Amino acid sequence: MNDSRIVVSGASGLIGRALTRSLRADGIRVVHLVRRPARSSDEVEWLTGRRLDPDVLAGAAAVVNLNGASIGRLPWGPRYRGILRESRLRPTSVLADALLALKTDAPALLSASAVGYYGDQPGTRLDETGAPGETFLAGICVEWEREAMRAAPATRVALLRTAPILHPDAVLKPMIALTRLGLGGPLGSGRQVWPWISLHDEVRAIRHVIDSDIHGPVNLTGPHRATAGGIGRALASRMHRPYLVPAPAWALRLGLGRAAADSLLLADADVAPAALTRSGFDFRHPTASEALAAALG
Repeated sequence: MNDSRIVVSGASGLIGRALTRSLRADGIRVVHLVRRPARSSDEVEWLTGRRLDPDVLAGAAAVVNLNGASIGRLPWGPRYRGILRESRLRPTSVLADALLALKTDAPALLSASAVGYYGDQPGTRLDETGAPGETFLAGICVEWEREAMRAAPATRVALLRTAPILHPDAVLKPMIALTRLGLGGPLGSGRQVWPWISLHDEVRAIRHVIDSDIHGPVNLTGPHRATAGGIGRALASRMHRPYLVPAPAWALRLGLGRAAADSLLLADADVAPAALTRSGFDFRHPTASEALAAALG
């Protein structure tokens, strides 16, 4: 990578913070797009209007778009479903417009998406050519990626289809709380395949995509399949707690709403990181058990 800066939107989230630390540790300048008044020369206030000054992005090595309200805030009522959608589409649209204005001088765009794109497709090994699913989150991902791809005439666009992060501040947070209370157990059947990735490999994969010529969708997920029950059981074992209390699908849908339960917990999607593997990416945590061990220290 050259010494040009990396522009990051959505940098206050778990992935954005970790990516910023990693880049800055290597002496790379990171500029954050923030939704409040800027506090330093490495911050630029944005989303106060309908456009972003293209000069903010000019000369950067890449723009990493990580915006989006948390999918971990439950339940997803009608109002919050609207926030989930708008918080992804609007920032991506503003970035695409700014990059198009720069024309051939535009930096690469790495735009967040999610493996939720694939929805519920049991029994199918899904690489980046897989069709989108029919869950609520899959529908958002389709629109989200469409907005990012509008920048493709001007620059390379990579769509970061990220799996749930096995980390105490991400997908493991509610699981750890329940397991600590002795309430861990299968979610639905527990046999559904869950894509996953460690935070360390997530950041390394994003940096790999920045440094490469990868374009289009990129599945950021661990290479070895794991089930919801397997991950939950491994977590309980590491915490020396039982794994006995089931949460039936109907109860999850009743408590969380169908959109969230079907998108996050009950979807079965065996997602393969084909683009990363083809490009020579080497996972530090290739199995869910290794990712759990790293996350829980």
